[in-house]
Amino acid sequence: MERDLRGRTKQFALRIIKLYSAIPAKGVGQVLGTQVLKAGTSVGAHYREAQRAKSDADFISKVEGALQEVDETAYWLELLSEGGVIPAKRLEGLQQEARELIPILVTIVKRVKARGKTRTQSRQKI
Repeated sequence: MERDLRGRTKQFALRIIKLYSAIPAKGVGQVLGTQVLKAGTSVGAHYREAQRAKSDADFISKVEGALQEVDETAYWLELLSEGGVIPAKRLEGLQQEARELIPILVTIVKRVKARGKTRTQSRQKI
């Protein structure tokens, strides 16, 4: 799953870059385009950083960073669509991927937090 998610977040970023090139480079399109580009390409960067985490707490922090970025990306995609900057149909695939990445990242964070609680409880019993 680790490699799959790493590749998936990279593909997400590449699709965001392609979308960015299709957004009008003036007015509201320029502002929203810059925002979606920054957030959408940061998801994979945060996930990669998490792979080099020094502790569970560091890992959780970095995955939560990726989670924040994908949620923010979903917001900018909504604004691009609902604001009429990009046709809704064009954004469906990216919006679906964002909706799928969010629960995956939430699950990762929950599992690592639960693992940490189990370790703490085991130490307390000793």
